[in-house]
Amino acid sequence: MNSISANLNIMIKACEKASKILIRDFGEIEKLQVSKKSQRDFVTNADLKTEKIIIEELEKARPNFSFISEERGVKKNKDDKNTWIIDPIDGTVNFLHGIPHFAISIALRSNREIISGIIYDPIKDEMFFAEKNNGAFFNNHRVRVSTKNNIDECLFAIGGKLKKEPDFSYRRSGCAALDLAYVSVGRYDGYFQKNLNLWDIAAGIILIKEAGGIINNFSLESLKNINVTASNSNISNKFNDKILNF
Repeated sequence: MNSISANLNIMIKACEKASKILIRDFGEIEKLQVSKKSQRDFVTNADLKTEKIIIEELEKARPNFSFISEERGVKKNKDDKNTWIIDPIDGTVNFLHGIPHFAISIALRSNREIISGIIYDPIKDEMFFAEKNNGAFFNNHRVRVSTKNNIDECLFAIGGKLKKEPDFSYRRSGCAALDLAYVSVGRYDGYFQKNLNLWDIAAGIILIKEAGGIINNFSLESLKNINVTASNSNISNKFNDKILNF
């Protein structure tokens, strides 16, 4: 493994610190059976606490960088060319229902390009990260997207509402960040979803690219209503043809 940058090291430490609170809170969620409202309030608080820890850690190391985060929105600082993009809990519905499939996602956008990203599943202790021109890694091991070229042998991740039932094998996980991370390591062969937020997918963009995959182009200035398609290069055209009418 190549040496990682100081910025990525900061991101990793922020994830690790925030995950301790998240794991503890997830352990408490099943005890909150009084009402759905109490559960939602608890999850909102967990979201806010996790985000607060992440922002504090990042600000401590890079006080001038700007922020885009799910809960706090956009915060422009002195350095508006470098922006942290944060989703403290991607997969909050899973978290709410005690399903152990959610992740912390942090990306760094520099001069309108994602240059590093990390997606961390604290329950499984699985960390996916990548930097521009430095490759994609899963728990410190270099990873690549799958090499399948027969779409009938592939497994895809799909999110959101679809107009009709797909004619290919797919799963719905409820966590866009992990869907993209799984494509980057070859667990899924592709991913498609409409109407996403930038913080859902920012870290996944660099993971897919550095793992040798293909992801569609869209403006990184857009915060919402983003459509994403990602896959390995062998099936990219076929997959795009398949999802045209969804």
